[in-house]
Amino acid sequence: MSSTLSSTLSRRGFLGLALAGVTVAGLAACGGEGGTAGVKKGGAELSKKLALPTFTAAKIPAPDLPTDAGQDPAYLKYPSELVKSVAAPPGDGKKITSLTQTWDVAPPAPGENTYLQELSKALGSEWSMNIVVGDGYPDKFNAIVASDNLPDLVWFPPNQGLQRVPELLEAKFHDLTPYLSGDAIKKYPNLANLGDLTWKSAVTNGKIFGVAVAYSRFGQIFLVNQDYWEPVGGVGFASADDFLEKAKQLLDVGKNKYPLEPSYYNHVHMFSHWYGAPNTWRLAGGKLTHQFETPEYQAALELAVKCFKAKLFWPDPSLATIQDKVANGQIGAFVESFPGFVNLARTQKYKLGAIVPFAATPSSKPVYNAGLGSVGFTSISKKVDPKRIETLLGVLNYMAAPFGTEEYQLVNFGVAGTHFTKKDGDLTLTDKGRAEVPTTLQPISFVIGSPSALFLPGQPEHTKLIHDFETKVAPMLQQRVTTGHFSDTYTQKNGELSTMGSDMVVDIVTGRKPLSDWPAFVKKWLSRGGEAMRAEYEASIAKG
Repeated sequence: MSSTLSSTLSRRGFLGLALAGVTVAGLAACGGEGGTAGVKKGGAELSKKLALPTFTAAKIPAPDLPTDAGQDPAYLKYPSELVKSVAAPPGDGKKITSLTQTWDVAPPAPGENTYLQELSKALGSEWSMNIVVGDGYPDKFNAIVASDNLPDLVWFPPNQGLQRVPELLEAKFHDLTPYLSGDAIKKYPNLANLGDLTWKSAVTNGKIFGVAVAYSRFGQIFLVNQDYWEPVGGVGFASADDFLEKAKQLLDVGKNKYPLEPSYYNHVHMFSHWYGAPNTWRLAGGKLTHQFETPEYQAALELAVKCFKAKLFWPDPSLATIQDKVANGQIGAFVESFPGFVNLARTQKYKLGAIVPFAATPSSKPVYNAGLGSVGFTSISKKVDPKRIETLLGVLNYMAAPFGTEEYQLVNFGVAGTHFTKKDGDLTLTDKGRAEVPTTLQPISFVIGSPSALFLPGQPEHTKLIHDFETKVAPMLQQRVTTGHFSDTYTQKNGELSTMGSDMVVDIVTGRKPLSDWPAFVKKWLSRGGEAMRAEYEASIAKG
């Protein structure tokens, strides 16, 4: 999912997809090692034999800023010449049906949606979506599975607790391994450009059961209104204590000015970067340690307790929207997903900035937790004639075209003159484009997405800001060691365990329970499923 699309997803949706194991109140549990599902006995050995799709970099216009440290390709102006990545419409003239979700309002009806009509024309097949608006995707998913009336394409999200996914995939969806593993992927060059990190999410039971939906590999970010922090010299901090003291200086209860938004669990996650806690699990000598068990995570929790006692959090934890308060200087810092960072850079007028992880103590080694690199995968129903599989893969290949291609421009912006205009290296949506493209693109982008790229029309300085953040955190980037490995217990218990963890963190931060209760809670958490997950992941890792 390209970072240039960030305006199409709500903050709620982005956070729910990007937290990499972190829970936000009101959202389903997040995560998704190796996709949404666990693996039955023998699955790890099957995975060992699987060749992931061979990566082949797409030919795109040269970015304006460096990519040598793994930064997203960044463009200060829209490319003057685009690459054509698909020679002819890939469709077969038949309707393509899909199940997906949106966190926005429903898009205009197909008969009134010129963007969707033009996209269907370019694809050579009508693109049709059954869209779940807001919450309720698992209920809709289960109802459709029970009815056995599956659409052609079904999105499997990594964060909504779908159950018995391995059995479901084997029974009702095509195994796409012969079409996508190894060099077979080269028939679909835009899919070959997605990369290993993204493709690992589509593997279940040692087979590729879907097309991975690309998403930023950068995780949560601690964002700020830079003007708020200017009186204490900005957001460069020498230590956790330095951060705490400067935040205290900026607190002004009388003027309703608080340094931190009231998202306690997310702040503990941010603080844990400064202490060097693992990205969910730490692997050493073949043994896993969960972040909850580490002194680094407990130190982050202790820092959050100090912040709460000092009244640094906005006092109303039920606060639904914060951007107005950030913009007017009432809240100084908040937690966002990386695509949310891009979206805010595009839309907000205040001086946006980000806190780069720093050493909390002289002995700390700061880290930055990577995201999953995908937002699940999209499978092809066995209701689809096998002869049509290559057609559908060709359509998804078109939709996954990277930034700088003709196909990307159509998918993300619509038709020139109708949905957008181009002038002096910038691209701007027209009124019709604003009415049709974002609301239609959001449910599409859950079915298939393009690799991240940075382009903010007319805002090159904000593009540089985001690229600079990526450059600084790249050396600290910490992947999840369990990505590509599987745990049945994760599939069955992660929702419950995530809720247990977030509830306990909130109880401790807010003083309802003492910090001394944490070790006993960790033992309980492990006994409820954490130990079983550990054992299953370790067994999978040991077998390759």
